[in-house]
Amino acid sequence: MPIWVVAISVLATSQSAATFLGGPDQGYQGNMTYLASNIGALIGALFVAVFLIPKFYQYKVSTVYEFLEIRFGETAKKQAGLMYLFGRIFASGARLYLAAIAVAMILFGNISAQSVILAVLILTALGLAYSVIGGIRSVIYSDAIQCVIYIGAALSVVYFLIQAIPADWSVIMNALEKPINGQISKLTVFDFNLDFTSAGVFTVWSSITGFVLLNIAAFGLDQDMTQRILTCKSAKEGAKAMIFSVLLVIPVMALFIFIGLLLYVFYQRPDLMLLSTTSQVVQNFDGEKITIFMYYILNEIPPGVRGLVTVGVIAAALSTLNSGLNSMSSVMVQDIYRPFVNKLNRSYDDKHFVMAGQLGMMLSALLLGAMAILCFYWQRYTQMPLLAFALSVMVISYSGLLGVYFTALFTNRGNKHSVLASLIVGALVTFSFQPYVLESISPSLTDVNVGFTWQLCIGTLCAFVVCCLGQNQTGNNVNIEKAANA
Repeated sequence: MPIWVVAISVLATSQSAATFLGGPDQGYQGNMTYLASNIGALIGALFVAVFLIPKFYQYKVSTVYEFLEIRFGETAKKQAGLMYLFGRIFASGARLYLAAIAVAMILFGNISAQSVILAVLILTALGLAYSVIGGIRSVIYSDAIQCVIYIGAALSVVYFLIQAIPADWSVIMNALEKPINGQISKLTVFDFNLDFTSAGVFTVWSSITGFVLLNIAAFGLDQDMTQRILTCKSAKEGAKAMIFSVLLVIPVMALFIFIGLLLYVFYQRPDLMLLSTTSQVVQNFDGEKITIFMYYILNEIPPGVRGLVTVGVIAAALSTLNSGLNSMSSVMVQDIYRPFVNKLNRSYDDKHFVMAGQLGMMLSALLLGAMAILCFYWQRYTQMPLLAFALSVMVISYSGLLGVYFTALFTNRGNKHSVLASLIVGALVTFSFQPYVLESISPSLTDVNVGFTWQLCIGTLCAFVVCCLGQNQTGNNVNIEKAANA
């Protein structure tokens, strides 16, 4: 695949419907410090370009977990693949639920069970249709188209917001520079405060530590993103596509944050809107808490633009959904089904495995759709925070994967047993920091507040130490040598 389309596809995958609707909240409630996390994204991408992508191309892997088979054996590959599938079902299913809620609000005017389930079915069917027919090629090209659609929708919102604010540009910028509520400038990008709580995840220190690990995992260890890089002609082209995508994220994310800054002026600065008092903003819809951007879409935006934004939300949702379908199917077939068939000493042609991949996509669609519907009912009828868990589960999964891959890359230690222990320990350590877990252990622990970037650092370190405790099994280095020669 061409470098440019892969770069745009990676960008589209990283920008889910949750980002589309939640990004403006960063600007509305805070400032532009989220952009500083791109420092970590660039460092993480460079790490993957230097240490991981060349090895993936050298060993001609189809999934990133096949590298672990070369280093630790087939069992380690399956373990990592299952860890990925577990995380992706929860994470992508939760994001599908969030997108379905937004689509149901806009299309049907309510978020009843029938409307939300219908929205889930529409999104799942659309994502499955062209993913099954065209595979990764159609996924990548459709991602590029969807990216243009939702960026166009965002630009149209910016235009109408600027038209709706009766103040010139210099006055608007001055209002953002000096907020009336005592906040620091809403144009702040770099925050050098050392804050280990969830309020400090977008500081510079968090960007050069936890966000580096997060992006190494996302670009190099998560089949959802890395599968795109592996479609380039060479490791060099794959590395270029990945770095270009990181650079493209900066203006796109700045665009969505800027929408939030304009919404701050629109709703919180009556003096600039020529109003006597601040308009009342109730970010609630049928009992569901909604983002400020969703509130604006439902209450203020012109009907024609609302239609465009609806298409933008669907495009953002589909670009993430079809990635999950394709990557989950790849792992199911390459890391689980194909080794099983080989053990049975059965021989099938490529057509058989293509059909298996299509069936894997259908199974993945069923799992993600079921997870999205489960999130709907769980949120309404229980007190357990399933959605909070689902949205954080990939970070929980990343801790163990990072520990295992660092061991594989930089040491001669580890074996299939320590890999399994590392995956479990990394996940448990990160999981134990979740507020709902701490509260269930003891009410006195509710004050413990560790930002997810720092949780990832601690979990990765623990997983790395555990994986290194295992002695290198005889034959691992031979396997690597054979793969390199092949």
